[in-house]
Amino acid sequence: MTTVPRPARPSRAVEAQEGVKDLIVRRGLIAGDPLPTESELMEELRVSRNSIREALKALQAVGIVDIRHGFGMFVGRMSLAGLVDELTFHSRITLQNGANHLAHLIDIREILESGLVVRLIELGPDADLTPVAEVMARMESEARAGLVSPETDRLFHDLLYRPLGNPLVTTLLGAFWDVYYQLRDALGAPDEPAADVARRHREIYAAVLAGDRAAAQVAVQAHFLGVRNRAARIEG
Repeated sequence: MTTVPRPARPSRAVEAQEGVKDLIVRRGLIAGDPLPTESELMEELRVSRNSIREALKALQAVGIVDIRHGFGMFVGRMSLAGLVDELTFHSRITLQNGANHLAHLIDIREILESGLVVRLIELGPDADLTPVAEVMARMESEARAGLVSPETDRLFHDLLYRPLGNPLVTTLLGAFWDVYYQLRDALGAPDEPAADVARRHREIYAAVLAGDRAAAQVAVQAHFLGVRNRAARIEG
C-alpha cells in the first residue's frame, strides 16, 4: 500500500506573514498607516518574537511592510523594486548566453503603450494634455542642442498617461525605465539622432490630440523601433 505524503505544514514565520497581511486587510489599513508593534503582533497572532521578526523581514523585502528604525512599522507603499532587480539581473545573465532578455521587455512595453494610447484617446476632452505639451517643447529644445535626456523622455511617457488615473501604469512603466537605466552601459548611446527622437514623440502626441487611434498606435510602434534597435545591437 502506497502512503501518500502529507503536504508540509507552513513554517510559523510563513503563517506570521499571512497573519500580518490578513491584519492589514481586516483593519482596512492603507499605505503609510502604522502597524502594531512586534509585541502586539506576537500577542494577536500568537507566535514567537523570532517568527514575527522573520515574517516582517520577508514582508519588508517585497514592500508590504515599511520598517523605519526609531519610528515604527508601517504599511508599505507600492513598489516594484524587487521586480526591477530581478529583470535587470536576468537581462544581464542572458546577454552572456547570446540571448537578449531585454528585447522581451521592450515587446511588453510596446504592447502596453499601444493599448494605453487608445484608452487615452477614448477619454476625449477629459484628458488634460497641457503638461505633455510643455515637456514636448522641452524635448524639442534638447533635440536642437543635440541630445534628448532620458529624464525628459521618461517624463513624456509619465505625463502622457497620467490622465488615465491609473497609478499602476506609472509604477509599471517606471519599473521598465529603471531596468533600462541599470542597463544603460550595455545599451550604449541611442542610435537615432536627437531630432528623430523628438519627432517620434511629437507624432505620438499629435495623434492622441487628433483622436486618431490607428496613427497613435503606428507612432508608438515607430518610437519603439529605435529602442528595439539598441537592444538588437547588444545581441550583435
